[in-house]
Amino acid sequence: MPEITRFLGIIITMYFDEHNPPHFHVRYNEYRASINIKNLNIIAGYLPAKVRGLVVEWAELNQVELMKMWETKEFYRLKPLV
Repeated sequence: MPEITRFLGIIITMYFDEHNPPHFHVRYNEYRASINIKNLNIIAGYLPAKVRGLVVEWAELNQVELMKMWETKEFYRLKPLV
């Protein structure tokens, strides 16, 4: 599972042979979640509210790139939330 970015203890990854809907995975300490790329809702798992807010903020900035990665299966790293 390639790591797309890492910031503030949050790790964001994506599997490239996964099922729809298009999504990415988030790990933070003992928490795990899958986030829908199109609407940025959690589709599985749980994240604390503050972490979820940071992930959504980052994903909004990178939504186009995330969809492109999902569709093309071409991996590249994205800048972390600063």
